[in-house]
Amino acid sequence: MAWIGFGMVITFMVLIMTKRLSAVVALTLVPVAFGLAAGLGGEMGGMIMGGMRQVAPVAIMLIFAILLFSIMYDAGLFEPLVKAITRSAGNDPLRITLATAFLSAVTSLDGDGTTTVLIVVTAFLPVYLRIGMNPLIIAVLILLTNTMINIVPWGGPSARAASALNLDVMDIFVGLIPAAMLGLVYAGGMAWWFGLRERKRLGWVAGRNMLLPEIGKKVAEIDRSHQRPKLVWVNLALMCGMAAAMGTGLGPLPAVMVVTFALALVINYPRLAEQKKRIAAHSANAITVAMLIFAAGVFTGILTGSGMVDAMAASILAIIPDSAGSSMALITAFASLPITFFISDDAYYFGIIPILAAAGAEYGVDPMHIARASMMGQPVRALSPLIAPIYVIAGLLTKEVGELQKFALLPAIGASLVFIVGALLTGAIS
Repeated sequence: MAWIGFGMVITFMVLIMTKRLSAVVALTLVPVAFGLAAGLGGEMGGMIMGGMRQVAPVAIMLIFAILLFSIMYDAGLFEPLVKAITRSAGNDPLRITLATAFLSAVTSLDGDGTTTVLIVVTAFLPVYLRIGMNPLIIAVLILLTNTMINIVPWGGPSARAASALNLDVMDIFVGLIPAAMLGLVYAGGMAWWFGLRERKRLGWVAGRNMLLPEIGKKVAEIDRSHQRPKLVWVNLALMCGMAAAMGTGLGPLPAVMVVTFALALVINYPRLAEQKKRIAAHSANAITVAMLIFAAGVFTGILTGSGMVDAMAASILAIIPDSAGSSMALITAFASLPITFFISDDAYYFGIIPILAAAGAEYGVDPMHIARASMMGQPVRALSPLIAPIYVIAGLLTKEVGELQKFALLPAIGASLVFIVGALLTGAIS
């Protein structure tokens, strides 16, 4: 089952990265084909439904999140930000990339990667398109900053690691702050490098008008009749209220998103005809992302329900020799790069990490170090086809998931290595 599981994941990755199949088709047909080959037969129906039920809350949240942020963009909530960035950064690609990284870091404090993607892409994509910058840079800078900020106690990785090993989440978080700060310095360095590279590619010269003629024409022709400049502060208060509800756990994320969407729609477009028009304008993107999430549920449902995940985990652990037990924290840190890419967070933190911690404890390795080391692969994890944000950002940028992965993989690996080095230097792991 381990070989079948690895074969299934590799086949899926090859098919989408070579653009032989779309992500939604590959996520559905590849696991079904491997499941049939493994003799699962009629059992797959229950696995598929179980997987789709598990991702249903995420799909619901994303449908309404995409519609919400699209409506906020239509209403002009982000227009002052875009204008401020354009005015302060001008047409300088370097200033724009640095501003992208900064906004991503700030908005990542809510601990939710999808929200960060929606805010940053909505705000910056028009800026990039107006001067011809590569929009994939937005994805990389979101990835590099969000994964470092996401170690906050209310973020998914810290909470899971603490729960799996029965540790204090604040102890995990505080110990990783210096290493994460080093990771943010790396992200800033990458933003600087991307900016300089775009300057050279676009032939940027101070004071020169960089607006592309064809893009400029399109921007000038944008219908602004649906913007609501007088409601900017009302919309901002609504979005801040939503962020507060998320941070305080006032309600489940899908419920908060649905209610906020309904309020945003009725506040900005009280007439029924206007509401229908705004929903129709963005429904295609929302449905596409929802299809991808449910297809990912098919993939993970078969991968988990068939026992492939357990077999894959056991095979990975089997290759670690007993003599390396005292270095279990470092092994965990490096192993987290490929493992978190291929399996779900729950399977990783609640299935593999307790085993690694128990093995390390026999050699005197502090479980706290194992917990921190387990989070070192988060930058690579952000590119996994098993999580929602990558499909959201690919959809918003109108890029293929495989194209995004190829562009961002090396920077993501670099971020993980910097994270590991920072953790070693500061004593977060040993």
